[in-house]
Amino acid sequence: MLKVQEIREIIKLIDQSDIEEFVYEHEGSKIELKKRVNAVVQEQVRYVSEPVVAPQPVVQQVAAPQQPAGEKAPSATEAAPAPSAAENSNLHKIVSPMVGTFYEAPSPDSDAYVKVGSEVTADSIVCIVEAMKLFNEIEAEVEGKIVEILVKDGELVEYGQPLFLVEPR
Repeated sequence: MLKVQEIREIIKLIDQSDIEEFVYEHEGSKIELKKRVNAVVQEQVRYVSEPVVAPQPVVQQVAAPQQPAGEKAPSATEAAPAPSAAENSNLHKIVSPMVGTFYEAPSPDSDAYVKVGSEVTADSIVCIVEAMKLFNEIEAEVEGKIVEILVKDGELVEYGQPLFLVEPR
């Protein structure tokens, strides 16, 4: 049976992700979480024996930053140009093997495993993805040079989400 703290952690991960529905069944216990369109998590918890009621999550609405009156918002044409498909066709994507939190370094006071321009081998560790308090080291799985880091430190990542672009040797 899951503990209340574990249920809270699952609710938090689902709330921060694009997952709309989550069902967990184990030994007669079932947890079903569904997200509404307005990002409020709806929760149903049913236990066959020894029911435990989990507290409802608190969802905070965050207002979008507003532009000062004298400044205009940058248009799409003024934004940095995206790399063309031809440039990306020869690049290898290192993707997240799981849903979790991306960390670029082994600890907050350590240097990042890799930076743009770093040379990597197939067994080089490029980052950590933390899921349910387990820190999973992610390897490059290809030899080459890191040309782009696609996520920020501490950002929630999805299964299969590209993390790095590598120019293979």
